[in-house]
Amino acid sequence: MSIYLQHFALAREPFSIVPDPGFLYPSIYHRQAVAHLKYGLDREGGFILLTGEVGTGKTTLTRTMIKRIPPHVRVAYILNSKLNVADVLASICDELDIDLPDASELSLTKQSFTKQCIDALNRDLLTAHADGKKTLIVLEEAQNLTPEVLETLRLLSNLETSTHKLLHILLVGQPELLDILAQQELRQLNQRVVSRFHLSPLDKDDLSNYINHRLHRAGAKRPIFDSDCAAVLFRLTGGVPRLINLVCHQSLLAAYSTGAQTVSGKLVKQAASEILSEEKKPSVKKIWLWGIFIALVFSAGLIMKFAPAEIMGRIFPVMAPLNAQEKPLPTVIDPPISPVDQPLEEEPEQLLSEAIIAIPVESEMRLPPEELTQQVSANPFVGLLALWGAEVAGVYSEEELTAVASLNNLRSEKVSLADMAALENINRPGIVWLLEETGYLKSYVLEQLDVSEIRLQDRQSTVAVPLEDFQRRWNGSFLYLWRPPQSYLSPLSATNYSVENTSNPELVDWLQAQLASLDNSNEIIISGGRYTPAIAQQVLRFQQQQGLVADGILGRETLMRLAQLSGETIPLLKEAN
Repeated sequence: MSIYLQHFALAREPFSIVPDPGFLYPSIYHRQAVAHLKYGLDREGGFILLTGEVGTGKTTLTRTMIKRIPPHVRVAYILNSKLNVADVLASICDELDIDLPDASELSLTKQSFTKQCIDALNRDLLTAHADGKKTLIVLEEAQNLTPEVLETLRLLSNLETSTHKLLHILLVGQPELLDILAQQELRQLNQRVVSRFHLSPLDKDDLSNYINHRLHRAGAKRPIFDSDCAAVLFRLTGGVPRLINLVCHQSLLAAYSTGAQTVSGKLVKQAASEILSEEKKPSVKKIWLWGIFIALVFSAGLIMKFAPAEIMGRIFPVMAPLNAQEKPLPTVIDPPISPVDQPLEEEPEQLLSEAIIAIPVESEMRLPPEELTQQVSANPFVGLLALWGAEVAGVYSEEELTAVASLNNLRSEKVSLADMAALENINRPGIVWLLEETGYLKSYVLEQLDVSEIRLQDRQSTVAVPLEDFQRRWNGSFLYLWRPPQSYLSPLSATNYSVENTSNPELVDWLQAQLASLDNSNEIIISGGRYTPAIAQQVLRFQQQQGLVADGILGRETLMRLAQLSGETIPLLKEAN
């Protein structure tokens, strides 16, 4: 037990660096990460990627998710990433309680240990799948995995039935894992990542809540850190939770040693200097700036000392009242950080377990209104829905986007290998992923497509990107929304003439009205609400005129082009001709 607990009336150590799920602070980034992990688990197998800088809380988040994961999901949790292929397979089988052959059996079968492990794992996965169970393999510090191990994991992801993948694999690692997976020889694995999320450090405005949360969980009944501590901590740690814990722990020790009942910003600086080894030396540029600043202050002091009050009032109107011997305005001091005044309304494990079991995540976020507005506007899913008139918040995955879009009579579609011609043909705004200078992909809302430039939605404004630059950075994925007629359920075809795929009176009537309004030569055909070959022929001619795939099937692309030409109010990338 830490020596300062009794001094501050704490029941537990509040700033331990042990990844205790009970102390996890559910920031907006952690909730988004949970949403992506849940989305990956809901998919039919594949890789899930969770990355983040050292100390951002990846392990704590992973353990919290595992602790609260539904009972039908089996988990193999591998901590040691410095293993060869055989050891990784053996560790997975051991975590899943799969019996492995001993050395004598291996000599009799003349099969390698690796093959025996894979065969045993495949049999076990088939049995679990038949029982309605899913299997998740979690590998920590995945940036240390060798190419051979990563390739073996890719081969494991091939284990499947005729209709389902049998395995989910969660890779947890530092940002360099993204660079490793981007290598040419690992492109097959990288393409199988169904969900990925990069966990960022805490925001400046969230740091006070983080400290409050951990002190509250440790049993604090009074304020301990002064109001100026949060700003100092953010400047020293950059919002990295592990560094915050180290500095806060050292600060409490320093306060205890001096008998202080609270921690000041000055004490935090002193404590940080003892444990943060890298002290940034001031650059030459900063030294010059400080010299100029001191000279200006000195000059201003001479002016204030010898210049009359009237002149001072003209030069420095804000300082004039002081020279005129008027009373200064009272100083407002913020209250200290109080774990009692601002506890979290819900337990963090409850918040995250609810998110794991039932996404979408719609938990209340502890952010001021203006910060919440900024977060929402920066979300590409929310931005895309807003272009269609759907004002929502808290959408963090493609799965959630599909669900929310459906509630607004919209459908989502994603193209993986699109080009500029495909964008012009779709002619709807959508989400694109561009490679940034940092080496990471960043998502934007593509709002407008011109001859020489692309208009992208970036936070609360729109930025223009040259067409060549866009094509160089774009990875080819395009996620867009479209609005079908309310009566549309599935494509209509006259090839297999049956009631199931041809009878839709409301949609057929709408179709004929649209075709007749666009071309007077299209006569209204009496079909009893059936999609007959004669109507399909009219659709075929329309498709040929518009440069669409001419198959006579009334599907998504044909309906989108009809809506575009009918004058319906819909967002477009380019104005319709």
